[in-house]
Amino acid sequence: MTQAANYSIEKTTVDSVEVYILRDQAHAAEVRIAPGLGNNSYEMTVKGQKVFWSPYTSVGEFAAKPAHLGNPLLWPWANRIDGTTYYASGRKYSLDLEVGNVKPGPNNTPIHGLLVYTDLWRVKSAKADGHAAVITSRLEFWRHPELMAQFPFAHNIEMTYRLADGALEVETAIENLSAEPMPVSLGYHPYFQVTDAPRDAWKVHLPAKDRLALSNRLIPTGERAINPYKDPQPLQGITLDDVFDGLVRDADGKARFWVEGQKQKITVEYGPHFEVAVVYAPPGRGFVCFEPMTGPTNAFNAAHDGWYKGLQSVAAGGQWKESFRIVPSGY
Repeated sequence: MTQAANYSIEKTTVDSVEVYILRDQAHAAEVRIAPGLGNNSYEMTVKGQKVFWSPYTSVGEFAAKPAHLGNPLLWPWANRIDGTTYYASGRKYSLDLEVGNVKPGPNNTPIHGLLVYTDLWRVKSAKADGHAAVITSRLEFWRHPELMAQFPFAHNIEMTYRLADGALEVETAIENLSAEPMPVSLGYHPYFQVTDAPRDAWKVHLPAKDRLALSNRLIPTGERAINPYKDPQPLQGITLDDVFDGLVRDADGKARFWVEGQKQKITVEYGPHFEVAVVYAPPGRGFVCFEPMTGPTNAFNAAHDGWYKGLQSVAAGGQWKESFRIVPSGY
């Protein structure tokens, strides 16, 4: 364990799973990360109240039967692709389903990338000082043929979790080792809950100008309409499964989505390179997902089709970096 004043990091084993526990004593905040389960921050609590939603009571259950919970990373594509082929820089690439690492998704829409439950992450550093508890893990994508078979761009990716002042920052850094630009379609799929009110009593803030029209396969069509939701929007009686563009940002360049119960509130702050938000809140489930995305669902093919102009990329030999921040309050 490393400890400095208010902050500490403990490496331990829970249910035979290696876990790192980040603690902020002043705010009674704790984050648990399982590098071998997709490097997922599968649990965050404030004063004993859960911030991330999980259907399980233990990390052992999660390891035995992985499902989406906590904060899954979606890479090298976020959300869905509209089939088993995609384009980058005008070149067509095909997914090899026989390799066995592509999740087919409904209606033949490969979904959520390749790394959601991977055990390929390696902890690079874990330390606490007087300002934060910080852990950085690294995945050398280029070393793994089964990954390169689906996305043949040599690169390294790092995730840094930083717990400070009661908030959790999630930073992603990509290093392009390829000899040509690498497209970026990156996202996260965090599951949030407030515990002082039932789901249908929650309200959400959705700071976006536009909602993208989706096909019956949940693929954006290129059409858009004005965001139809109230501010704030009560969740009672509605289902959210929407892709938002034109995010409304505060003076510091961040867009802030939030969910609120009676007093508890969770705000998700999107950094500038997270230009799109997917929001998912199905009825009868005790969670809402504010998903930071670099671009819309099916970004590679939407850019190739010409209607999406904002596809990000990393220059040959270059780096890309962005973060989002989870800020609980009212606990």
